[in-house]
Amino acid sequence: MSTDAADAVRVANEGAHVLQEIRARQERGEIDADQARDEGDLRSHQTIMAALEKIHPMDAVLSEEGKEEEGEERPARLDAPRVWIVDPLDGTREFGEPPRSDWAVHVALVEQHQVTAAAVALPAMGLTFSTDPAPPPPPPMPGPPRIVVSRTRPPRMALDVADTLKGEIVEMGSAGAKAMAVMRGVVDVYLHGGGQYEWDSAAPSAIAAASGCHVSRLDGSPLRYNRPNPWLPDLLVCRPELAERVLAAIASAR
Repeated sequence: MSTDAADAVRVANEGAHVLQEIRARQERGEIDADQARDEGDLRSHQTIMAALEKIHPMDAVLSEEGKEEEGEERPARLDAPRVWIVDPLDGTREFGEPPRSDWAVHVALVEQHQVTAAAVALPAMGLTFSTDPAPPPPPPMPGPPRIVVSRTRPPRMALDVADTLKGEIVEMGSAGAKAMAVMRGVVDVYLHGGGQYEWDSAAPSAIAAASGCHVSRLDGSPLRYNRPNPWLPDLLVCRPELAERVLAAIASAR
């Protein structure tokens, strides 16, 4: 495992540990769901920022919980050679709904607009995925393609693509949980067109690509990170043998 990948795993797991402690308090009735969500977002962010400051003090960080204000002058991260893009708690809604497991912690290192190391922790499942070593490609699965979508905001395009491919819709929270569901062989396609930011997809997309899956924008173009505007609204992660069919179905739906 490369040093950066090992650090990504370490940092993601530190955030995951804090979140597990908070959720345990909620399950004991010590805090309610809203308190758990608020504390989870804040404390995981603080833990990850402190860890990165300790081991990579010269690197820049873009975090969902520390995102820049609109209209801010050019952020220093844009001129930094190394930028960590993190989502301290992806799937905040699901985190506050024990025993749901579809929430995650994302940590990704970006150099020259590409993710070079990443980790996604699924704390409730006891799993952490990394770019190095990358997970093995998902095994072939018979039957119609299973297309995972947001359980609260399923994009119309995903439903149209499922109709075209005669696929099965699977609902799930957290972008990281959905992308890792492709890695785990639970689903075949993750298609998102309802709006995201760089921290939603940086780590999951890099791990999926490292495993040999197809990863792109919905028009088939590559993903680029650490841009002035971190809005990156769409994403496709799928088994490689399905990519051509899925992209054609997306083009038809558009």
